[in-house]
Amino acid sequence: MAEPLHQDPPVTAQRPVRRPALSPSRAGDFKQCPLLYRFRAVDRLPEKPTKAQVRGTVVHAVLEDLFGLPAQERMPDQAKALLSPAWTRVKAERPEFAGLFADGAEEEAEWLRSAESLLDGYFGLEDPRRLEPESRELLVESELPSGVLLRGYIDRVDVAPTGEIRVVDYKTGAAPREVNEAKALFQMKFYALVLWRLRGEVPRQLRLMYLADRQALAYQPDEAELKRFERTLEAIWAAIMRAAPTGDFRPSKSRLCDYCDHKALCPEFDGTPPPYPGWPEPDEDETILDRAD
Repeated sequence: MAEPLHQDPPVTAQRPVRRPALSPSRAGDFKQCPLLYRFRAVDRLPEKPTKAQVRGTVVHAVLEDLFGLPAQERMPDQAKALLSPAWTRVKAERPEFAGLFADGAEEEAEWLRSAESLLDGYFGLEDPRRLEPESRELLVESELPSGVLLRGYIDRVDVAPTGEIRVVDYKTGAAPREVNEAKALFQMKFYALVLWRLRGEVPRQLRLMYLADRQALAYQPDEAELKRFERTLEAIWAAIMRAAPTGDFRPSKSRLCDYCDHKALCPEFDGTPPPYPGWPEPDEDETILDRAD
């Protein structure tokens, strides 16, 4: 029997309005620099993606597609064969990515081949033929008792036959030093908290897979820790809400400023931010680049 077609609601139907939410990326932005949060979440200023970021996006797409194949077909050569179709699809979704390659098709092809080593790194960490994930690229959303709305995308959720939950995140950069490791764990605790609130069970394991150097970091959260983390997110959101009416998002200078696309607009570097457009209603989800490294 044919699958029924999914029909859009009539143009007269009232579509639900999505409230502003806190994602791991935007929470991290605010912790790093409130003005950066404003530029990204409120002003939505454009940022130029790097080739490494876009390569990460393509590799994430390949790994999602890989688990759509029958288990016995999940082999390295098959994964590499998925690279070109995944890149074609990503370019169709984000046409501006095609402008990354000023030197033409040869440069683009060489860049795409460089993603093969990341896939080799993945296969050096696990055998996908032995896994059947419950979810891939899972959008999760949960409202805390305090009213804070959390939203994010999880690369992969595994559920054991005995019910234990594992949250998996692919990282296409090298394994981090201590400060960046804390940032990565912040993201994973965010996902663990949302899943706990949605399902009533604390994930048994949070697993970060660093494909570039074939290292994996595993972490086991507990309920008390997630309750403390929940209070941290509530404090971040309360600070955002204090700044939201007036746009008083202040810069926080650090060594990371050298990598900021908006340095020329920052008062710390004699720049002037654009006029505050007001608090957005509704907020948008994370972008495709927020879900890849």
